[in-house]
Amino acid sequence: MSALVLACIALTPAAAQAAKEPTPVPLGLGGLEGETVSYGSSRRQDLDVWWTADGSKHPGVFVIHGGWWAGGDKRYMTDIARSYADLGYTVFNVNYRLSGEAAWPAQRTDALAAIALARKHAERWSFDPDNYVVVGFSAGGHLAAAVGTYGDGQPGLKGVVGLSPVISPLQAYADGASATDPEKRKLRTAAIKLAGGCEPKGKCSRVWASMEVAWHASRKDAPMLSVHSQDEFVPPTQSRMLKEMLGQVGVPVTIVTAPGVSHSTALYREPGVAERVQKWIADRVG
Repeated sequence: MSALVLACIALTPAAAQAAKEPTPVPLGLGGLEGETVSYGSSRRQDLDVWWTADGSKHPGVFVIHGGWWAGGDKRYMTDIARSYADLGYTVFNVNYRLSGEAAWPAQRTDALAAIALARKHAERWSFDPDNYVVVGFSAGGHLAAAVGTYGDGQPGLKGVVGLSPVISPLQAYADGASATDPEKRKLRTAAIKLAGGCEPKGKCSRVWASMEVAWHASRKDAPMLSVHSQDEFVPPTQSRMLKEMLGQVGVPVTIVTAPGVSHSTALYREPGVAERVQKWIADRVG
């Protein structure tokens, strides 16, 4: 992909010139163009963009990868991201600072900054800045939901989708305390690392409260679709508190439960799941 630096949201003179002349990328999908863009000074603060340069505005899909907040990379989401570009969306495949580099709320800050950059330069990418969804996987589902409940609604955000989203790090912390499942224990450790290495008590309680998506529900938040496997290590109960809290302020949350133990991208690839997610998104953005 071509590289274009749009650091700190503002265009540098050189980048401004480059912004007028995007370099097409052979993506193997007819009519698409693509590039990689930086939205900050860290090497992790970048995103891949795919768009159809046809002179019209397209709804947007932001994809956020998982990886225990401590690993993973947008490159693992390329196939899924491109599938949405092939459906006609402008797609932003987002990287963010990992917990080993920066503690919470850096990850939410990065997701919001990536969205702000995309909205600011929407014309460049044939993107409708007032019509987009955010789709997150596992830890990325936590970030997507955190964007959805940040403030009193985000401009242009029409919906949030989580695949195995870790809605409540506090629940993950509690569930992992005595769990025999090694993945639940690992998730507990990952949540502690996300919080800067401290447990949810004393001086760290405020950080953990900030990480709890449901505690920030407000009436202008975006609707959410949450998909879990019945017996995976991030269970459907993770999303039920969010459904209750958002329901109290009139925001719908749909929880879909699939049989089995598939998690995150593996769950997305289970028969019928991707199609259900795609339909839900289409119903929100047209």
